[in-house]
Amino acid sequence: MKKKQRSKVMALGLAIGLFSSGSVLATESQDDVSTNSIHSWELGAELSSIKYEEPGLMEETGVMIGIGGSYTYHNNIMFKAEGVFKYGQVDYEGGLQDGTPLNVDNIDDYIVEIRGLGGYDFPVSTSTTLTPYIGLGYRYLFDDFSAASIYGYGRESNYLYSPIGIKTLTKLQNGWSIGVTVEYDLFWSGKQTSSMSDFQPGFNDVENDQNDGYGLRGSITLQKSNFIIEPFVRYWNIDDSDPSVLTYYGYPVNIIYEPENNSTEIGLKLAWEF
Repeated sequence: MKKKQRSKVMALGLAIGLFSSGSVLATESQDDVSTNSIHSWELGAELSSIKYEEPGLMEETGVMIGIGGSYTYHNNIMFKAEGVFKYGQVDYEGGLQDGTPLNVDNIDDYIVEIRGLGGYDFPVSTSTTLTPYIGLGYRYLFDDFSAASIYGYGRESNYLYSPIGIKTLTKLQNGWSIGVTVEYDLFWSGKQTSSMSDFQPGFNDVENDQNDGYGLRGSITLQKSNFIIEPFVRYWNIDDSDPSVLTYYGYPVNIIYEPENNSTEIGLKLAWEF
């Protein structure tokens, strides 16, 4: 078994361990800590700062705004379906292949992400619940560089991954609740599409497969009644992609790959639960 395949198997084993260890922590009855409702919906908005970097080659920084929603089922078993759409503009700092510096502002970026999560609520005390979870997620990003510069081309990013995390929720005496979420994102596969025909009509659009990487997430949730405040951080680190052939009117001219990259998003979510 390859080393990187072993790491994915170990991550899944860790997720199973989280669920198993949670049963040991469940020293109180399930009736001691319960959610306000078995079924709940959430609608909210996000504001974040994002930085995408290919170390030594380029970086893009900007601000994203988004709207998202979720449905959650809680009855000892937890199931959650959630999605978010975000739009923003980023500034590019890098260079052309001949080394000429290139800076481009106000590039439109779009992100769509959908996730399904399943877990189990373990009461740790009369006021605190621990919920380990695992699921499946899909993330899509479109970077419309071609509309901002004659040297640019559109880029599409697709990630398929499994969120593996643990969430706490503690009810405070003043009517507030506080929670902490820590998550590891097990990266299964990715596909990058570079629309090189935007730059030169004779070029083909190149697809590169990505097989290795990981994501990390963390957030703090503050809730009073139905109002939720949640600062968060989300991070991706993706290895070099598999190579693909760039052609010019059908003739091979170069080998293209997606370089190692990372992205960091720090933001705030405001939401209403009903």
